[in-house]
Amino acid sequence: MSDTPFGFGLPPEEPENGDEGKKKDPAGGGQGSGDQGGGNAFGANPFGFGGLPGMGGLGGADNPFAAMFGSLNPNDLGAAFQQLGQMLSYEGGPVNWDMAKQIARQVVAQGTSDGVKDASVGPAEKSAVEEAVRLADVWLDGVTSLPSGASTAVAWSRAEWVEATLPAWQQLVDPVAERVGTAMGDVLPEEMQAMAGPLIGMMRSMGGAMFGQQIGQAVGALAGEVVGSTDVGLPLGPAGKAALLPLNIETFGKDLGVPKDEVRLYLALREAAHQRLFAHVPWLRSHLFGAVEGYARGIKVDTSKLEEAVGQLDPTHPEQLQEALQQGMFQPEDTPEQKAALARLETALALVEGWVDAVVHEAAKSRLTSADALRETLRRRRASGGPAEQTFATLIGLELRPRRLRDASRLWASLTDARGVDGRDHLWEHPDMLPTASDLDDPDGFVHREQLDFSELDKMLGEAAQRDGDDEGEGKK
Repeated sequence: MSDTPFGFGLPPEEPENGDEGKKKDPAGGGQGSGDQGGGNAFGANPFGFGGLPGMGGLGGADNPFAAMFGSLNPNDLGAAFQQLGQMLSYEGGPVNWDMAKQIARQVVAQGTSDGVKDASVGPAEKSAVEEAVRLADVWLDGVTSLPSGASTAVAWSRAEWVEATLPAWQQLVDPVAERVGTAMGDVLPEEMQAMAGPLIGMMRSMGGAMFGQQIGQAVGALAGEVVGSTDVGLPLGPAGKAALLPLNIETFGKDLGVPKDEVRLYLALREAAHQRLFAHVPWLRSHLFGAVEGYARGIKVDTSKLEEAVGQLDPTHPEQLQEALQQGMFQPEDTPEQKAALARLETALALVEGWVDAVVHEAAKSRLTSADALRETLRRRRASGGPAEQTFATLIGLELRPRRLRDASRLWASLTDARGVDGRDHLWEHPDMLPTASDLDDPDGFVHREQLDFSELDKMLGEAAQRDGDDEGEGKK
C-alpha cells in the first residue's frame, strides 16, 4: 500500500533515530500485503483492486479488459463479475465496510512477511493473558487513583482483532471519506450534476470500494503488528475489554532477549492502564474522536487538480487518476481552525500515551528487570514509524509527532513528584484542566502553575441550572 493511498500530503517524519522511520511501512509491503494482491494501490493495479478475490489479473496491460479477464479461468471470471457487481451496487456510506472487512481478513489469512500465519488462541494462551492482566491491575492500583477499567481480559487472534476494531475504524475514517466523496461529486459543473445522477452514484460506489479496499489492506496489515486493543492510543475495542494478541506478542519479543512472561506482563500493564483511563474519564473518547472529525472537516480538495486529472484521463491507463491522487490532491486547510484541530488531536493523543508510559514505568521499574529496556523499545517503535503513526497517517492523512510522547511522559512524571498520584490524576476530571501543546514545551511552568478547581464551578453551574428549572416550573403554574 502506498504511504498516501488517499492522496493526502503527509508532514515530514521526525523519528528520533534518523531515517529509521522511513524503513518500515506497516500498512504496506513489509507486512505481507505488498506482494500478494494489491499491495501497491498506485502501481500496476489501477484503482487498487488487485487484492480482491477473483480479480488477481487486473493490471497495466494496453487493454485493461484483457488484463482484467484474460488470465482468469471461468470460475475466477464469475467471481470477478460478482465482485464488480457488489462494488457498483453498493449504496451505503462513504466507505464499503463489508469490502474492508473482507479484504482485511484476506490480508490476515495471507500471513506476515516473516511467514507467520494467524492461528486460533489456545486455552493456555488465554489463561496466560488473563493472569497477566489480573496481575497488571494489582500493580497499577499502587500508582494511579483510577480504578480498574477492564471487566474482562481476552486473548485475540489477528482475525478477531479485525472484527472487534472495525466499528472504531469506521468512526475514525468515515468523516474523511465523506469529505473526499463529496468533493469528487462536486467536480462536475452544477448544471451537469442533475443530468449525471446515475454516473455520480456509480462514482460514489466505486469511491466507497476504493476506500474499502485500501482501508482493508491497512487494517489487515496492522493486525499483523498490534499487541493489544489500544496500540494507537485510541479505544479501538469494546469498552471494558482488555485484549492482547499472543501471536504478535511472541513476534514482538522474539529478538529482545527478554523472558516471554515479562514481555507479556509489561504489555498487559500498558493495556490495563489504557483501559483505566478510557473507562474512568468519560469525556475522553468523544474528545479524541471529535478532534478527528474536526480535523476531517478542515480537509479541502484541490478541485482544479481533480478536474484536470479527470479531463486528461486516458481510459486505457486509469492508473493515471491514482497517480494524480498520490501527488497530494487532498490537503488540510491552512486555517486557524484546522491548526487548532490538529494541535488538539496531537496533544490529546500525546497526553494519553505519556500518562500510560509514566504510570506503567512506575509500576514496573522495581518489579521487572527488563522494564527500562521494554520501555525504550516501545518508545522507539513509535518514533520509527510504528503502527500508531503510520496507520493514522494512512487512514486520515495525519502523522503524529513522536517527540510529543516523551514530552508528555516527562510532564506526567513531574506532576507525580510535585502533586502526588491523586493530584496528577485529578487533571483528567475536565478537559480544560489538561496541559496544552505549549505546556508540553514548558512542563515545569505547568507543574508549578496554580490550577483551577473545576469541581466548584461545575457545582455552581448545576445549581444555576436547577434554579432555572424551578423558575420555569413556577412560571407554568
